[in-house]
Amino acid sequence: MLYPQSVFDTLHNYTRALSVALGYRDRATMQHSERVLGIAHAIGQRCGLSLAELGKLRVAATFHDLGKIGIPDHILHKPGRLDPAEREQMKQHSEIGERIVAATELEGADCAARIIRHHHEHYDGRGYPDGLAGESIPVAARIISIADSYDAMGTARNYQHARAHDDIMRILDAESGSKHDPSVFRAFSELISSSPFRCA
Repeated sequence: MLYPQSVFDTLHNYTRALSVALGYRDRATMQHSERVLGIAHAIGQRCGLSLAELGKLRVAATFHDLGKIGIPDHILHKPGRLDPAEREQMKQHSEIGERIVAATELEGADCAARIIRHHHEHYDGRGYPDGLAGESIPVAARIISIADSYDAMGTARNYQHARAHDDIMRILDAESGSKHDPSVFRAFSELISSSPFRCA
């Protein structure tokens, strides 16, 4: 179903409490989500998304990691790399986030929830949770995937050092066509160097 921009503006306003809750649960994830929103919105504009599509992207980017609220502390805050079983449990965050946003039953929530579910799908079909490929993945999810990857690699975490911008761009370029949509990557590449969200 197609919704006007105003629906997503209202949805974003009425779901701000979810961001507050995420911030209390995991402040680093909330801050990451804010940066992903900034990058994703710029990509969406460069890709020529309509105002309604940008509104939907805004909601989904804000809450793409909301499902981490449902991940146990010993996994979410583990000071090291996750083992395979823990990684599988962490992967559930996209489906948990989908269910949380959909449960608001607000107009437009179903569209945003679908994007949240699919932001870890890969362009070649090897992502999760559904193994979607190419344009079967919502364009907003493909945009969030790039923004999410860039910021995650550029941020220091318990198990990794922050990577430099040039290193991240080499990795993302290598993943273009497999993990990421090549056209979305091109749009991202054209804007990130002058973005306030550019990594050092």
